[in-house]
Amino acid sequence: MFDPFYPFDWLAIQIVTQLLSLSITSPFGSSLHFFLYDIPKILTLLLVISFLIGTFQSFLEPERVRTLLEGRRTFAGNILAAMVGIVTPFCSCSAVPLFIGFLEAGVPLGVTFSYLMAAPMVNEVAVILLWGLFGLKVTLIYIGFGVGLAIVSGYIIGLLKVERWVEPFVWELQKARQVRLPEDAETLEPVVLTWRKRFEQGQFQASEIVRSVWLYVVIGVAIGAGIHGYVPTAFIAQYASASNPLAVPLAVILGVPLYANIAGVMPITEALVNKGVPMGTVLAFTMSVTALSLPEMVILKKVLQPQLLAVFVGLMTLGIISIGYIFNALL
Repeated sequence: MFDPFYPFDWLAIQIVTQLLSLSITSPFGSSLHFFLYDIPKILTLLLVISFLIGTFQSFLEPERVRTLLEGRRTFAGNILAAMVGIVTPFCSCSAVPLFIGFLEAGVPLGVTFSYLMAAPMVNEVAVILLWGLFGLKVTLIYIGFGVGLAIVSGYIIGLLKVERWVEPFVWELQKARQVRLPEDAETLEPVVLTWRKRFEQGQFQASEIVRSVWLYVVIGVAIGAGIHGYVPTAFIAQYASASNPLAVPLAVILGVPLYANIAGVMPITEALVNKGVPMGTVLAFTMSVTALSLPEMVILKKVLQPQLLAVFVGLMTLGIISIGYIFNALL
């Protein structure tokens, strides 16, 4: 089968065995091979596919996304919000502005949460790396479960009618917008970008992603290389194998405080899978790092009262643990 990354593998083997005269099966040689092979592979994946996704995202300006979701109700709105979340950029620092902007525009609370859950968990970087490291099947299952969790959790939040647990200033902004809309509304001509501009935007996004995550990639690959070469398989099997019924919740608990960029977590994921940790356990860990990071919780605390934040965390935690067990049963 054709392997587009074979040149990276060949070069890494040559450096380890010929230049440094190390055995590829020794702990250090195995770790070094993992490190030298994964860094160019992951950065190439990020650069190429981020360019393609960034070009596509030029069709989805933030205001257009907000207009698309504005006024959506019930389950259909949750589905649309989660699907839009897959293809729009998101980071922890944008959580509060997005949350306020959506509610201010009249997007229901549950629909807003579906977007906020799907966007960080099933973002383009996660999809790129999953596809490159584990193939299409695992990637599609991950996307399906991630989007499904966002849809169901957002729908449940909508049914619970917990708007009273959003900080009051958010609703004041919504009222102010409704009052000023009739007199301030303007007809704006949509900005039409040429393909050259769209490609330039894709190039800019690709360079920004690589620039912002390369250090996480190096650190993550280094940790993954250490696990790959030095952590005994027996040790991993004892605590994280399918025979341990508590492996999935433990993986989720460990993932929450371990804030890291998804690009830095994925090499650790790869190393754990290579050591025999079940895919569901590893991806539950990955989801918890991505969707339940402490920085995002701290930021969301600015607009959510503790009760609603607890509902959000509880639904996501229960969902991710359930997905881990189901994933293990399927793969």
